[in-house]
Amino acid sequence: MTTLPATLIVVDDDPEIRELLADYLGRHGLRALMAEDAEALRRLLEIETPDLLIVDLMMPGDDGFTLCRELRRHSDVPIIMLTASADETDRILGLELGADDYLGKPFNPRELLARIKAVLRRARGHQEEPVSPAQARRVAFGDWRLDRLTRELVDDQGGHIPLSGADFQLLQVFLEYPGQVLSRDALFELTRGRPAPPLDRSIDVHVCRLRRRLGEDAQHSQLIRTVRGAGYVLTARVEVLP
Repeated sequence: MTTLPATLIVVDDDPEIRELLADYLGRHGLRALMAEDAEALRRLLEIETPDLLIVDLMMPGDDGFTLCRELRRHSDVPIIMLTASADETDRILGLELGADDYLGKPFNPRELLARIKAVLRRARGHQEEPVSPAQARRVAFGDWRLDRLTRELVDDQGGHIPLSGADFQLLQVFLEYPGQVLSRDALFELTRGRPAPPLDRSIDVHVCRLRRRLGEDAQHSQLIRTVRGAGYVLTARVEVLP
């Protein structure tokens, strides 16, 4: 039986954010619809039954607080709120009004995607298939084990290898796409949340550094191989650990 993709509605008055999320979420198997304000959302809700809403807090007309309060009168659809405000009071009020999660702007689309998946799992009562390597907290690949929550990378001898934030983000991407050749532009966008500048080669430096963390010679790496003219590929199988 084929599972239909989850339907999301993004409510944000910024056209660049709507365009970015429409493309990014669509590429990750989600059906993403866009609304520029509260009125556009209300029109969409007359014909759509979304699985989740992503609502910007500060919008012209009815803001995210108003929308959340209105929706909670008749619907329990999960809501993730977005805001550029650093005020903790806004976050607390949004959660008190019924939002399921809260993410500050600017944000990494990969973090938003992870939060979307987590909220959908909770909303569906964990009726999903077994956890995939991309969702698991602990995974093994080659001679390595990674705890995504603590960011601990451990070798087969029990040695702990420190990871910088950039190292961790890059490794995360390779673990989400094992066996797939990823171009430099794709790696840049997946780790930074924005398109790569023209002729940028910073990803090469980061891949070289990650290889060293994994104890490999950058020129003869077997775990993260260079595919000439195409990009890089993680060759190891990724397995879920208990």
